[in-house]
Amino acid sequence: MADKKKASNMARRKQEIQLQQEIETQEEWEDIMSKEGLYVVDVYQEWCGPCTGLVANLKRLKNELGDDLLHFAIAKADTIDALEKYRGRCEPCFLFYAGGVLVAVIRGANSPMVMRTVTEQLQQEHKVIDGTAERKEIKDPYISMVDTMDDMDEDEEETEEGRPASKKDGKQMRFKGELVNFGDENDRSQEAKKEVTVAIIKPDAVQAGKVDEILAEIKTQGIEILKQEERVMTEEEATNMYTHLQEEEFFKDLITFMTSGPSHILVLTKGRTGENIINNFRDLLGPTSVEEAKEKQPESLRAKHGQETYMNALHGSSSEDQAMRELGFFFPDYVIPAAEGKPKLQRTLALIRPDAFKLHKEEVIQMINEAGFKIALQKEMLLTKEMAEDFYKEHKGQEYFDELVTRMSSGPLMALGLAREDAVEGWRGMLGPKELDKAKEEAPDSLRAKFAVDDVMINQFHGSDSEDSAQKELEFFFPVQQTMAVIKPDALGTKDEIIEKVHEAGFKIAARKETTLSMEIAKEFYSDHKDKDYYNDLVEHMASGPTMFMVLSREDAVDGWRSLIGPTDPEKAKEDSPESLRALYGGDILKNAVHGSSNTERAKDHIQKIFGDLKFTCDGWLVKGDLEEPPKQEQAEEQEQEAEAAKTEEEKPQEEEQKSTEEAKPSEEETPKEEEKAPEEPPKTEEEPKQEEAKTEEESPKEEEKSEEAPKEEEKKEEEKKEEEVKQEEEAPKPAEEEAKPEGEGEAKTEEPEQQKTEEQTKTEEPTPEETKTEGEDEKKEEETKTEGEGAA
Repeated sequence: MADKKKASNMARRKQEIQLQQEIETQEEWEDIMSKEGLYVVDVYQEWCGPCTGLVANLKRLKNELGDDLLHFAIAKADTIDALEKYRGRCEPCFLFYAGGVLVAVIRGANSPMVMRTVTEQLQQEHKVIDGTAERKEIKDPYISMVDTMDDMDEDEEETEEGRPASKKDGKQMRFKGELVNFGDENDRSQEAKKEVTVAIIKPDAVQAGKVDEILAEIKTQGIEILKQEERVMTEEEATNMYTHLQEEEFFKDLITFMTSGPSHILVLTKGRTGENIINNFRDLLGPTSVEEAKEKQPESLRAKHGQETYMNALHGSSSEDQAMRELGFFFPDYVIPAAEGKPKLQRTLALIRPDAFKLHKEEVIQMINEAGFKIALQKEMLLTKEMAEDFYKEHKGQEYFDELVTRMSSGPLMALGLAREDAVEGWRGMLGPKELDKAKEEAPDSLRAKFAVDDVMINQFHGSDSEDSAQKELEFFFPVQQTMAVIKPDALGTKDEIIEKVHEAGFKIAARKETTLSMEIAKEFYSDHKDKDYYNDLVEHMASGPTMFMVLSREDAVDGWRSLIGPTDPEKAKEDSPESLRALYGGDILKNAVHGSSNTERAKDHIQKIFGDLKFTCDGWLVKGDLEEPPKQEQAEEQEQEAEAAKTEEEKPQEEEQKSTEEAKPSEEETPKEEEKAPEEPPKTEEEPKQEEAKTEEESPKEEEKSEEAPKEEEKKEEEKKEEEVKQEEEAPKPAEEEAKPEGEGEAKTEEPEQQKTEEQTKTEEPTPEETKTEGEDEKKEEETKTEGEGAA
């Protein structure tokens, strides 16, 4: 029986292949584009496969028409360069090509529309071949819209370099010359969004003053209006909206009509989740044809307010995919509200103490699963006595404390992070009373009663007593970590699906960055694999196209991410962990979709290599201000960093040396006063001045090059320095006197012999004019660099 079923499936698959030519390479794509006729191409990706629901209808149509110019094909966007932009945007998507040019596009498995378009485009192609018509090439409106939005982002990036390229992309900053996306509030939200649809009250209904009446009718159906705006569509916007109708005779009239006056754009939802709003609103609209609407659905909005085919009063999205495109088209910054009414999951810590873990682990785990808990975190570990004392420090002083600590550190235990709507109370309910006698008497089926150990007074389980304590206790056993997650070039087309699963697994995306690795960086990133046979292939693959890097934060992030991605070999992943990312999106061992750091040290190293030095809050988010928005020039950023370092480490010694160097001759009159104080302190060695002089000599070649650019300003700079020195001399006694009060006279005078010694040293080693100038230039350059960096930031 099984053999017959298998043979039947193989036969059916063979028929489909015969009906639809399989295109998997760029060469095969170029081949069909060079052939005559109409090609109806179902574009798909490997992770979801081609649309099989229309195969029977296509086959029937092919047999009915019997036209040699009609061809059907399925094209794998993952491996065809010409279809790169359809990766992540092609399910289901039918492209109509005639003579190698795009003539129609249909999104969604809309069988009647596909059948009608096949017939219409085939007739048109016969006319083109006969010379009685011209072939009209179109652009896919959705891809055009995406390109337009990308161009807008690039323009904003060019005009406001260093600032976020797009509001919808979260926070972007330039770091080491590249744009980096950091997790924003949308990334942090793991709540399901409401289903929405987009509606348009067309110009005819607006001009007739029917907006309020239509809005009232919409609301009476329990439909919520989330957003509304009145606007006049441009010709380009209208054309992009209705590209699929451009072959209709009324197309030009439709565009003229849609741009003739204001339209009213609406975003609609219904109920707590918005479920089925698209179909509900389309039912309220009625058929596209006003005549058909009046005949079949006289109470529909189009029947009541429409006039003729394209002047049918209203428009509504036909699918969820179209709704998202139209929402992005009209309201690119709108954030869809979260669905309501879904239970909020709690988390709690569960401990299976050493004795129960050793004897009853499997049975307890089974009972936890049967109770409807989701085990979100799991770890076997051995507590030291100190760790046990720290965890139970609030119980110190109780008569049972010593025994509790001893039992907790007596062997391996299991720590679990449990999730359920009422996780805290639900788990404590399963545990039963803390006192074993009470548990056995009042709750004999509880875990503490059922799995009590003879001659042991300590119960065998622990549970958090509140949400707050659960959070603290989970952090104790599962500290928040960061790990590096990589979506490889072969899976970048499915990044949206992968990111959704990242959120579902409880990870926070603290930072993200999409870039194409150079061969050098790829080699460095995978340096720990350089002795492997596959190393060169791996490096070449990682440098073959864009890669997304993400810093993920969560309790036990490293092990959690590796558990989510599954085994390295996708085939093994499909057997052992069918829901893992590599099982779902991987192709082979090399192109296995994703990568994860193997331990915390490698995670830190990988994050450093890709993102630089990052700091994180205790809950896993990037520390605000850790990376500031950069100045307009990368060079200015480097200069600013150098200036700040110089300020903290070298500014004071350099100022003292510079002051003594420049005041060597003018300060001779004041030297006797300082010499009188000099005997009070022993003279310092010459090491410090020599070190400072050595720094000046090392830096002087660069500074001399800078000083040559502005020789005319030297006199002015020297005069300014002298004025500053006079001010410093006038103010110098004040801090000395203030310090003398609490610390004593000896300490207040400690710096004066140092100044004297510096001055004497500079007298014996008089600096050249060029050194004096370069030092002055150095100080001014630092001031200018700081000013420029602060202004740009």
